[in-house]
Amino acid sequence: MTAPLKTHAALLIAGLFSFVLMGAGQSLYGPALPAFARDLNLTPAQAGWLISAHWIGCILGVAGMYRLGAVVSPRMALAAMAAGAALIALGPGWIGTFAGAVAFGAGYGCATVVFNPRVLAAFGDKGPSMLSLLNAVFSLGAIAAPLAFVALGSSPRFAFGGVAALCAAICLFAGAADPARPAALEQPQPYQRHWGILAFGMIAVGLEACLIGLGPTALVEAGQSETEAARLLSMFFVAFLLARVALVFAAQVLPSFTLYALAMSGTSAAALAGALFDPALCFVLIGGSAGLFFPSYFVTAARKMGTDIRVPATIIAAGLVGGILAPVILTNVVESLGRHGFFWIIGGASGLTAILALLVLRPMNR
Repeated sequence: MTAPLKTHAALLIAGLFSFVLMGAGQSLYGPALPAFARDLNLTPAQAGWLISAHWIGCILGVAGMYRLGAVVSPRMALAAMAAGAALIALGPGWIGTFAGAVAFGAGYGCATVVFNPRVLAAFGDKGPSMLSLLNAVFSLGAIAAPLAFVALGSSPRFAFGGVAALCAAICLFAGAADPARPAALEQPQPYQRHWGILAFGMIAVGLEACLIGLGPTALVEAGQSETEAARLLSMFFVAFLLARVALVFAAQVLPSFTLYALAMSGTSAAALAGALFDPALCFVLIGGSAGLFFPSYFVTAARKMGTDIRVPATIIAAGLVGGILAPVILTNVVESLGRHGFFWIIGGASGLTAILALLVLRPMNR
């Protein structure tokens, strides 16, 4: 075992378990939206607000971390996730379900800020690769959760109840859940905002939120059954996982913002092919590109903005603005664009972003 891995094993293990549950919880919203719409007597656009509720909670959690990041522990983040998932599972009407999504999102946001900068700093030159591994296991939960949702009779109550129980179990019984901050973060570099990379992060997280949260509904609109849409979301996350595992090695070879530009280009090509040919197959392919979004953005932004305690909260908050706004905008626009409108919008937005990224590639990688 290498020295950094031996020293920071508790940090890595706690992060891996937490990110599996974060992936499971986030991926459940997509296949559960039709069930929420039926059970709560909502339109698809109204049910889509649950996705935004999750991201509103995230930004509230991240905002709290901006000031309290030095004292918030992994166990606190897991406790918030457990409480939110439990409230969703209880199904106490629209307001209660919305509040549960906000609470789960708050814990999710805190966990993101707790683990990502610590892992990046703890492993030195291997930091980008280990951060990619951390974010890769997110996909394991995201792959399993839609399949479990179908196996449980497409019941949001049972699915979110399972997430709540697992979060609580890890929070209560995992001794490694509160690892210390790495020494590299105790003498931070100056805090420097970089508006360009923050804008790219807002777009990336917004696209990811739409793909995960609204993708299954778009597939149903394109002719797939709800069960098949849930399975396709799991396959999306298989591609997502494979891309992030590959990123563990690619991050040692290619600059982080080059990976970002390649991810946007691949997403655009696959989405436009989905609009023209086979939405189901191309949705799965998009998962491979989308898996590169967040790690490449986070590493680039951290390099540009320093290691001050406020930096990771700022980086993640910028992305969450996109995560909150994009699903709301898309759900109100896509209905007027036909069966494949979702894919046309994703393809156009990611294509334009890819062009902009290529134009500023050299200064971003500097």
